[in-house]
Amino acid sequence: MRPIMRFVLGVATLVLILVGVAFALPSQVTVARSIIINAPESAVFPYLNNLHKFSDWSPWAARDPQLRVSYSGPESGKGAHTEWESSQKAIGTGLMEITEAEPNRHAELVVNLNGLEGTTYYDIAPAGSGSKVVWGFGYNAGTSPFGRWKGLMLDRLIGGEFQSGLVKLKQKVEADRAPVTPQVAPPPPVATAPVPGAPGAAPGSATTTVVPETSVPQTSVPQSTSATPEPAPAPEPPPAPAKPPKKKRQQ
Repeated sequence: MRPIMRFVLGVATLVLILVGVAFALPSQVTVARSIIINAPESAVFPYLNNLHKFSDWSPWAARDPQLRVSYSGPESGKGAHTEWESSQKAIGTGLMEITEAEPNRHAELVVNLNGLEGTTYYDIAPAGSGSKVVWGFGYNAGTSPFGRWKGLMLDRLIGGEFQSGLVKLKQKVEADRAPVTPQVAPPPPVATAPVPGAPGAAPGSATTTVVPETSVPQTSVPQSTSATPEPAPAPEPPPAPAKPPKKKRQQ
């Protein structure tokens, strides 16, 4: 048998084996990732139900800042539609449209991720003081052997992207809910004048610290009108002059 015929038979045998294995693979594949967000379900759901907010946490928008995005239909809820296009081949083109929305619980969308068509969904459930968010993608390969092999690699293709998006969603929601610290006004500046002998002071100058004036409440002291002034003491009389001594008579 010629070598080329052996090569053709080998390829045909390999294809038959791959097709046979493909039919043994599941036709329905689901990829899902989850995360806990420190916020109630009512605070998380608007980020999932409003496609205008999807760019705030989309894993593809973070990888390509020049991503071109367009919107149609309502801003949120059933019928909201968005499409994007990237110059990066790994991102390519995509679209999402909300087909079902249960407030604070569940949203379902039809998607096309760079040629991969399927259904994606968001599930929200209470988790302690926060919420557990699940982002999943369902893919139906049907009877296509190639589609079933693609489903086998689906988790590697988009699982990491979903996890990256959920991390960004958590950061965005919790940052938007963080309390704002009030800013305290700085104290008024204190003006100083140069002091003689101080570094940088001009000769013969004096330094004075000027403190902002503060108003001090003045209290009035009641004056008594019934008090009578005491009379001044009388002056003391001057002392009497001393008498001259008597002279003795000579005998």
